[in-house]
Order: sequence, then structure tokens, then C-alpha cells
Amino acid sequence: MSNYRDWVGEDTPPKKKLPALDVGPIHGVLAFEGARNPLTRSNTAKRISAAIATPRTGGVRQVYHFDGEAEFYVAVEALLSPDLYGLEVQLAPIDYYDRRSRKWRKHYFDLRLTYADGHRRAVFVRNGTSLAKQETQDEIEDIFAALTLDFADTACVVNADQYTKAYKDNLRRLWECSKVQDAEADGIVEKAAREESYWLLRDLISKCPIENWRAFQAAMRLVARKVLRADLYGVLDYTSRVALHP
Repeated sequence: MSNYRDWVGEDTPPKKKLPALDVGPIHGVLAFEGARNPLTRSNTAKRISAAIATPRTGGVRQVYHFDGEAEFYVAVEALLSPDLYGLEVQLAPIDYYDRRSRKWRKHYFDLRLTYADGHRRAVFVRNGTSLAKQETQDEIEDIFAALTLDFADTACVVNADQYTKAYKDNLRRLWECSKVQDAEADGIVEKAAREESYWLLRDLISKCPIENWRAFQAAMRLVARKVLRADLYGVLDYTSRVALHP
């Protein structure tokens, strides 16, 4: 019987860590502008790249790289807000003093959101298990204490566990529908939502004198803009309960 060492060889060098994937120029799309490239190989994290347009980029799509699904869907949820002006990811690090190790360290914020009124918010994303640890809470406190106004006006913590499969699917569908402009359909569905009686989304759609598919997409945009409310932790469909936001 052959031995593992016989065919592998004692002098087989260890595998080298491969460099991050590099996305080349894309015609008509702005290049990635983050301070670091997170597109390294991973057996656990799901790296995501996307071309996204915001008012900050003049409506031109730009390449964004995300460490994982949670960071991407935090961005998608922010993009649904009509007040969002700009999105930045993989920001240059800030220096902070770690009280536990008594050392200066660097932290790369996952995202920074800029709103139409100029307010900038840095976003710290972590899963619930990590956030429950005292060492993580101490780390967050140290990082947030080091923030200066030239970096962000405020900072917030987002629990990645809230992004369930259904929630992520709904956010993605809301985002896709929001890219389609149909002001006429939006106005018709909103008018029906404010004046008619309904319980399910299909009831609301039946009150609208336009094609069902147009009314459905309009309803999705109204949910995205928080004109209508629905349970995003269940599949958002014709049988979903919808109502006006208070």
C-alpha cells in the first residue's frame, strides 16, 4: 500500500495565499475606489461585487466590492431610501486605541452612507454571536470613540443576523423594481392605496386600472419608499398583507 508521503512528496511546498481577484476596466462603469480589495478566496464568506449608480456618481454605475452578503444587503437596503446620496465601501482605515491589548489598531468600516442633507454615517456590520461578546462591545466602543467629524457624523451597528433569506430576497426584488421608472403606475397604485379598501396585495392590484404586472411592480416601489408596508420577513407576493405606512 502506498503511503501519502510517497505521492505527495516530503518537499511539497505549502500552498501560497492567492492575491485578491482584480476586476478590470468595464466600459461605461466607474472603477472601484475602495482603500482595500476584499475579493480574496474564502470557504465561508461570500464575496460580492456589484455595479451601482447613486446621485454621488451622477447616475453612472460604479464597481463596489463587499466582504460578504450582509454588507451587500445593508447597502441594498440603504439604496432603497430616496434620501441616500452616496455609498462608499472598503474605506481607508481609522486608528483607534484598543484598551484590551493596550495597542493602537486599525479598523476598516464596512460602509459609509451619505444622505442628501450631507449627513454621513459609518456602518459597522457583524453577526449576532460576535455582537453578544463583551470583547466585541469593547472593540466597538473603542472604534466609535476614535471617530472624527472628518470621517463621519455618526456611526451605527448592524446585526447581520437580521438579513434572513426571505428578507434578502425581498430587498433584492424591491431594489430591482426601484430601478424601473413608471410614475403613472406608481401614482395609480398609491391613489388606490389611499382611497380603496383592501387586505392583500392582490386586492389592491384589482382596484388599479392598469396591467397586473405594472401594478405589482409599482406596489413594490411603494414598499421600497415606505409608502406601503409589508412583512419583509415573509415572501412578498400577491397574497401578502399590505397597508399604508402610518
